[in-house]
Order: sequence, then C-alpha cells, then structure tokens
Amino acid sequence: MRSIQKIAVVGVGLGLVTLSACGSSGSGAGSGSGDSKTVTLVSHDSWAVSKDVLADFQKQSGYTVKVLEDGDAGTAVNKAILTKDNPQGDVFFGVDNTLLSRALDNGLFQPYEPRGADTIAPAYRADGAGNRVTPIDTGDICVNYDKAYFAERDLAPPRTFDDLIKPQYKDLLVAENASTSSPGLGFLLGTAARYGDDGWTGYWEKLKANGVKVVDSWETAYNEEFSGSAGGKEAGGDRPLVVSYASSPPVEVVYADPQPKDAPTGVADGTCFRQIEYAGLLSDAKNAEGGKALLDFMIGTEFQQDMPLNMFVYPVVEGAEVPEVFRQYGPRAEQPETMDAAKIAEHRDDWVKAWTSLVLK
Repeated sequence: MRSIQKIAVVGVGLGLVTLSACGSSGSGAGSGSGDSKTVTLVSHDSWAVSKDVLADFQKQSGYTVKVLEDGDAGTAVNKAILTKDNPQGDVFFGVDNTLLSRALDNGLFQPYEPRGADTIAPAYRADGAGNRVTPIDTGDICVNYDKAYFAERDLAPPRTFDDLIKPQYKDLLVAENASTSSPGLGFLLGTAARYGDDGWTGYWEKLKANGVKVVDSWETAYNEEFSGSAGGKEAGGDRPLVVSYASSPPVEVVYADPQPKDAPTGVADGTCFRQIEYAGLLSDAKNAEGGKALLDFMIGTEFQQDMPLNMFVYPVVEGAEVPEVFRQYGPRAEQPETMDAAKIAEHRDDWVKAWTSLVLK
C-alpha cells in the first residue's frame, strides 16, 4: 500500500531492514542477488519487518535477504519497469491494485504460485494475473483528521467525500499528487468510484475551490503538513485534514512516549478506498529459487502476523491474528469505495492526466 506508511519521527522501517537483512540497499540496475544464497527484495520505502522474523526466514531457507528501497510505490514500480530486462533484484513488493495493470502489461513478473496460496482470502486475489503476483496485505486510504483541532473549535470533523467540499472545511485538507503518490492515486480513484466517470471532475473542481493543498508525497503531507501527526506538529504543520490510511491512528499511539489512552487522530470513514498490495517474482530474477522461497514466507502466518505493527497493514491470509491495539485504533472501513481492476487499467492514465490538468494548473 503502502506506498505504505512510515512515520518520520519514529523511523519505522529503514533501520529494521538494514539490520535484519544483513546487508544494505543495492545500487542501480543489475544489483540483484550476486550469489545463490542472497535474495534481493525491491520495495517502496515503507517496508518493515521484525528482526527475529527475518532471521527465522534465513534459518529456515538458508537465504540472506538484501533489501533495496526505491521511494514511493509509484516511483518504485516505474523504476522496476524501466530496469526489468536487468532487474535490481529477485522479488518486487509494493505494487498495489491502483498500479497493478501497469506492472503486468509491461511484463514485470513471471508466474509463481507460492506454497500456501490457498490460504489467501479470495477477495484479495488478483483475477486475470495468472499467478504473476501474490497478495500480501490490504488497507484503506482515507482522510485522517486532527481531533484536537476540531475539538478546540467545537467543529465536527468531516465524515464523507461530500463533507470535504463544505465551507467549514475550506483550506483544511492536504492531499498527495495522484501522478506521483500511491495514496494520492487511491484517493482520486475513490472519488471516481463515488461520483462516477462523469462526476468526479466536478467534485475535484469543488475541492480545489475549497482550498485543497496538493504535495508530491505521503511523507510530506503527513509528516510535514498535517497538524495531527507527531512529525507534523514538530514541522509546524497547519492542515488538520490529510489523505492517509485508516491504519495511521494506531501508529500515533504505538510510537508515542508515553502512549496516550486514545489516538490523537481519527478517520473520516466515508472517504476510504480499499487498497491491496502485491509481491511478485521479477521476470529476469537472478535468484529465482530464493525469490520463490521469500514469497512462500511472506504469505506464511509468522510474516503475516508481524505486518500490522511494522507496516501497519492488514494480513490477507485467513486466520492470521491482528494485535488488539491495531484493531482498536485502526479499524477497517465498513463500506470502502472499490473499483474493478479492469476499470482501473482502462481509465487510470486518462484520469490522472485530467486530474493533473484540472488540479495542478
């Protein structure tokens, strides 16, 4: 999903990866696994896993994991496509349902069905992908709000897309660029699903008139512009509404010191778009066997149950347990907007072009 989230002030992800992977990021195209006992994972920069979990993979499989983080999900997917004939690694993690067709159409992955794939909930499987990708996690892209801001002004926070264009919320929302950011694209698709092919542009005209601010990345929006996040407070962020994830509030609880009794941020649950994130074996992987072993592990119970408090996403494997703190503060949207993969593939690029012309010019 991620781009799945990383909170700057607590440094989720990168330190864990470097230590537990027993290696640092590769450098440039062709830096994939140089020996048969190293498997290279290419990911967006919100990958995170517990040291002991990754150590268990190494012990069980005999492979050492090397991680190459390549920026936001959209940037990482585009770079993987450009280097697909001489790939940077063996497995790519982080392509979601908003960008999946682009990766598949460009031949990024080769077919492989991991052991245990039958435990993945049917709702998350990628129809028509021919086992070229494996669902790994899921979550919801939603507007988050700063509870203190609204309480201090005795103003009810927005709950729906319609609310965001009301006068009382003028100049309060920061969103990400749909052409450069995965959550930005997910939010655009959410509005297209909600208002239809003929209505979403009119909605964005109203949102623009109501003062939405657009920045290039989730990191900038959440950690610098949003007044409700720990990072945003330090950076002087003044926007109490941000496009983020339904799982952002538990991050603010888990990594606060001391931990608050309640999350300082909330979710406008009528603004959510369901995101599914996949991994796949790269077409010209130098260590295909190592890549297959890693994919097997990523849909195993140990890895799936480790994700919620590391990458703040939900598992896709049936029966995987979710920690109470994650369920309490990051509940899934009951009625998120969704969109068929074929429709995303047909319209995504045209919608992004139209959105860019409408919102950024």
